[in-house]
Amino acid sequence: MQEMIQKIADPELRAQVNRVVSFHGYLSTGAFVGIQMLNLARRVLNVSKEERLFVICETYNCLPDPFQVLAGCTIGNKGLTIRDYGKMAATVSLRGPPGGLVKAVRITLDPAKTVRYPRLHDWFMNTCKVPHSEAVSLLLEAKENVYTWERLDLEVPVKPAKVIRLCESCGESFTMRESSALCQTCLDASVLKSHPSSTSSLAEDFRCPQS
Repeated sequence: MQEMIQKIADPELRAQVNRVVSFHGYLSTGAFVGIQMLNLARRVLNVSKEERLFVICETYNCLPDPFQVLAGCTIGNKGLTIRDYGKMAATVSLRGPPGGLVKAVRITLDPAKTVRYPRLHDWFMNTCKVPHSEAVSLLLEAKENVYTWERLDLEVPVKPAKVIRLCESCGESFTMRESSALCQTCLDASVLKSHPSSTSSLAEDFRCPQS
């Protein structure tokens, strides 16, 4: 993989890859998709690298990391939202005033386009094992030709007032998001007590898989 990275002709892209590798641990195909999506979003939205971005990633797997290390979009600074729909898709938007509209773009890795690159398509559809080095090489060759994007106008959410309460069950402080007098931990525990089958279901989930 390192040999393949050194062959990347664009020095800026190569530097991005090296930063992502140091953060992610290795260059996965999904992480490289994230790099390409970020660069595509910046081009479509016509923004500089210094401009603050917000991103919604539609999978937990690999895709969010380039946005964190290269664009500073993290969960902690509210720049990154993950909605785990299991899709290789991301929506990137600009900063704007609460309640206002901002320019955004939703980008997807498009199976109707990856099919032109059979081995990349095999990786995408998980029909057979394809090494990351091979899949990334094909993404380098394909460039933006395997992505579909749509320009959007998104409404910037209004930040709700922060209300801190003491949980009536455990006594710990929590940020109240609804009118409940219980924190989410105690609410979840009460649901499990009310529905014992949920407890057994959770126990099943935590069992080691059988070979």
